[in-house]
Amino acid sequence: MALKTQDLPGFGPVIPVIVIEREADALPLARALLAGGVRVLEITLRTPAALPAIAAIARALPDAIVGAGTVLNAEDARRAKEAGAVFAVSPGYTHAVGAACRALALPLLPGVATSGEIMAALADGYDFLKLFPAQAVGGLGLLKAWASPFGAVGFCPTGGITAQLAGDYLALPNVRCVGGSWLTPPDAVRAGDWARITELAQATHTVGKK
Repeated sequence: MALKTQDLPGFGPVIPVIVIEREADALPLARALLAGGVRVLEITLRTPAALPAIAAIARALPDAIVGAGTVLNAEDARRAKEAGAVFAVSPGYTHAVGAACRALALPLLPGVATSGEIMAALADGYDFLKLFPAQAVGGLGLLKAWASPFGAVGFCPTGGITAQLAGDYLALPNVRCVGGSWLTPPDAVRAGDWARITELAQATHTVGKK
């Protein structure tokens, strides 16, 4: 099941890529992002706290649209869905991950880094893709080169993108949004500085605007 931007009613120019180290941080962090107008949240499955965090946000904050990132296989997809994730994000694409998400009716934003991966994703019905790791694999230049052969594909570049670079990416016609970890700086999360995170979330509404 391909992810469509209309599946995410709170869709904005930036999707925060969130690493939760402590389950207790999940709700105040999500509330801080919501207060800043960011509703679509990607919680990466990189820590033991990730799935409980997704479950807590899904239960307590109906205005949040919470998804699971770093989905590597069918089991990750199943656990994410059971926890309450409403979309999945993978760092790369395999037919098995795509098939698992379709079977679960879990919209997937598949990661790609090569033309071959794009073609494989397109063959399985996915035309909104995550370029990852964006900066490391060619970034702006690569997306410009792909615009002609893959004109029907929309991208969400993620990986190495900063608040300063985000506007350059969003100016490209084949970029629908960017993924960024700068909205949730680890030092702010550790300190419980939720006001700072709300300010960073508020700033995303002007990213890419001249």
